[in-house]
Amino acid sequence: MNEILKNDLDNFASILDEIQKDSISFLNNINEVPTSNTNQETDIFHLPVTGLGASTTLGLFNEHFKKLIVSSAGPRYWGYVIGGVTPAALAGDWLTSVFDQNTQSTQGSGDISAIVELQTIKLMTELFRLPDHFNGGFVSGATMSNFTCLAVARQWAGRLLDKDIAREGMSGEIVVLAATPHSSVIKSLSMLGFGSNNIIKVKVEQGRERIDLEDLEQKLIQFSGKPVILNCSAGTVNTVDFDDFQALTVLKNRYNFWMHVDAAFGAFAACSDDYIHLLNGWENADSITIDCHKWMNVPYDSAIFLTRKEYQKLQVETFQNSNAPYLGNPEENFSYLNFLPENSRRFRALPAWFSLMAYGKEGFKWIVQNSVDCAALFKNYLETSEHFEVLGNVNLNVVCFGLKNQSKTSEFLNILNRRGKIFMTPTMLDNRQCIRAAFVNYRTTKEDIDIAIQEMEAVLENL
Repeated sequence: MNEILKNDLDNFASILDEIQKDSISFLNNINEVPTSNTNQETDIFHLPVTGLGASTTLGLFNEHFKKLIVSSAGPRYWGYVIGGVTPAALAGDWLTSVFDQNTQSTQGSGDISAIVELQTIKLMTELFRLPDHFNGGFVSGATMSNFTCLAVARQWAGRLLDKDIAREGMSGEIVVLAATPHSSVIKSLSMLGFGSNNIIKVKVEQGRERIDLEDLEQKLIQFSGKPVILNCSAGTVNTVDFDDFQALTVLKNRYNFWMHVDAAFGAFAACSDDYIHLLNGWENADSITIDCHKWMNVPYDSAIFLTRKEYQKLQVETFQNSNAPYLGNPEENFSYLNFLPENSRRFRALPAWFSLMAYGKEGFKWIVQNSVDCAALFKNYLETSEHFEVLGNVNLNVVCFGLKNQSKTSEFLNILNRRGKIFMTPTMLDNRQCIRAAFVNYRTTKEDIDIAIQEMEAVLENL
């Protein structure tokens, strides 16, 4: 064996001890880690001939690159929708790397970690109070979840045209409708051959971000006779608005379209008795996208897709590995290899399984309520400030706002983020540039809201 590699293997315990100490130090002090970093100057390294060994390499990383790491998993990182990492999720994630399984099958003498994955999907449907008519699996994020769901929708649409699109390709007869599609949906449609410019936009209700049902029905009548895929939202990006899934179900029964629900983080409204009504009727969807590295607070990368069990044959037709005879008959032997895009895949279910078992329904109910409460506190500050105004509705855990002096909004955000205590992102709402604060991290407290307010007031004094 290579001498450096053998030495690392012989000293595995001490190497892991070093990493554990560094990790605990980082997490214990994450409140003080900057939320942004503008210094991108680093030394350039060349590939060593002999190799340095793991311990020396760790020291080299800490000296040269650790300074680039920001507290995206910290309590005041409110940009995008990024959750933290709970202790149980981290335990599961470390073990995922230790076990290093290529999670595929539930049968045979090889890796059968898919058994845990299927059980985790069942636990997830219980958390979201969904019926057991859904299958599912883990992918890297909402983009691949949307991709997987829409790929099966494409195969469903092909069947209505008496075509096997997975084998024969697209020919332009399928209609895709959406009102407020996330960029990951547009990207997925591009990769699937629909064309990102070919989404037919549905109007939204006045003052809302959800589908205008009257306009939708007019379009369904217009495209009568063609397969239609409708992308719905369970938690839009800016105002966390939810489509009316009960009303959409009525239309679905009348016009027979595929209903895909992008519930990347909005699905977690189901954890709360106070907000589950927002999802009434979503159980009638054909497919659902849910991110885990958002409100579930598990490490990147992690998301699930859910599709109805009645479409399992369509799913296998879409993703089966028919050119690998050693894998067996995909119709007889369930394998995620034939159920989603990836041939090689991490044991992503394990951090989620740990989280679900460790914190249960009450734990996730608390996480959701804590985020909503923090959003409310922040909104209250903005509403009482002479400098800011809340833009759009605050329906759950995201607050959009801007300066009353609109010309200063962008400059204000740039200065605020550079200070490194708080991080938020720009967005557009009603054709106006504004700032978006998303609350999903379980660590965020009232004290963090107070720190953010102090930072914002300090920026205003010098703006």
